[in-house]
Amino acid sequence: MQKISRTKIKFNSKRKTNPAVADTLNLALKNKNWLPIAKTVSSSRRKYSKINLEDIESKTTAGDTVIVVGKVLGTGEVTKKVRICAFGFSKSALSKLKKTKSEPVSILEEIKKNPKAEGIKIIK
Repeated sequence: MQKISRTKIKFNSKRKTNPAVADTLNLALKNKNWLPIAKTVSSSRRKYSKINLEDIESKTTAGDTVIVVGKVLGTGEVTKKVRICAFGFSKSALSKLKKTKSEPVSILEEIKKNPKAEGIKIIK
């Protein structure tokens, strides 16, 4: 992974037109523990992930908090209760997550709730 400076991240944050992404990036920059997320968010949207529920199912255990920098898609099933933080969710993914009582939230909400980034898993 290429190193990127905080100054470069700040410069890239000014180019973001989506207010939710810009707010997420600015809040992540204020907290050292969220810098890996800030580096990914400051890059091009083409580098964001598109993760299916089956990938989340195979890489998590019950009660995990998962960060997906990008969108969660609805292919597959989730059988355990997890907290998934992402920029977007497909309609089918949201309906499947409701069945298992999993919690879909935005990354911005997770940064506000968990500023120390404790107990998170980043899935790319």
